[in-house]
Amino acid sequence: MRNVGFSSGAIGYGDFMGALATLREQRFSCLELSALRIGELAPLIAAIPQMDLSAYSYVSFHAPSSFSKQEEAWVADTLYAGVPEPWPIILHPDTIFDYSQWKRFGRRITIENMDRRKPVGRTAAELSEIYRLLPEALLCFDVGHARQCDASMTEAFLILSEFGNKLVEVHISEVNSASQHDPISHGAKIAFQQIARMIPERIPVIIESRVAPAQISSEASRAIEALVPVEIA
Repeated sequence: MRNVGFSSGAIGYGDFMGALATLREQRFSCLELSALRIGELAPLIAAIPQMDLSAYSYVSFHAPSSFSKQEEAWVADTLYAGVPEPWPIILHPDTIFDYSQWKRFGRRITIENMDRRKPVGRTAAELSEIYRLLPEALLCFDVGHARQCDASMTEAFLILSEFGNKLVEVHISEVNSASQHDPISHGAKIAFQQIARMIPERIPVIIESRVAPAQISSEASRAIEALVPVEIA
């Protein structure tokens, strides 16, 4: 059985405490604390010592998805000092201006493959350059991003083939044409199943689908179904 959970940002837009309260009722084993907007970073970091996360066997932290070159050092310093060392820090590669700010993190940094809006990190070739500069960094594989970039799932196959040894977390959702995270459709489920065999069951799965509280359980079931391997003819 897959170890699944949700991103706090998918459940409570800008309200991580509300999201945690909602998710606590679901008894998931995994959690991603999300500070996608830079204004959320300091409050979320400050709240960590007061959080009871004992129910989760896996916790990660998503760094802001956009910040300026002038803000980069502050973001890196805040993450380095404020995020507990065992938690993977999910980083979008297009936010990196100065790689020297991130080399000190070593294996604490987990690079996420990007959607088609972004100029880097979308393909295995583009990720290869990032890992050349951050050789210890790990991988958060966003299967929805990969499908949006290449519906045939060939690029997903290439990313997992080349960097599967770095894989520590999976993001799953339907990523629409506007690069928003929607509930998983039947078509997305069929596509995801094509590469599910390349994702070990021990890898935590974080659901990013934007759903109402009443849909959380059913979306978790869809995510698990979407990662059941199928034979490819």
